[in-house]
Amino acid sequence: MRKLQYLFMTLAAVLLATPAFAQSTGGGSAAEWVPLAAGLGMAIASGLCGIGQGKATASATEALARNPGARPGIFLFLILGLAFIESLALFTFVIIFIKVKA
Repeated sequence: MRKLQYLFMTLAAVLLATPAFAQSTGGGSAAEWVPLAAGLGMAIASGLCGIGQGKATASATEALARNPGARPGIFLFLILGLAFIESLALFTFVIIFIKVKA
């Protein structure tokens, strides 16, 4: 309950501070922030893909420990799932390169 209260307090503070970031100072533009946003986006995408790959590998290892006879089917779906997860990170990488023309 306490963690949920902290979460909502943090979200309220962030949402109340949003109009301050919307005001322009006159000289800056949104294009200055594109590389930073792209880097943060890639970091988040890579981190979450890594977590997904870790969970997929852990589940496959547990499944093999429970039923070693099902190795071919588990291995096939493990490789297919890991390829899909990795493709998400690569798509993010390509989109960042297209968006940030440095």
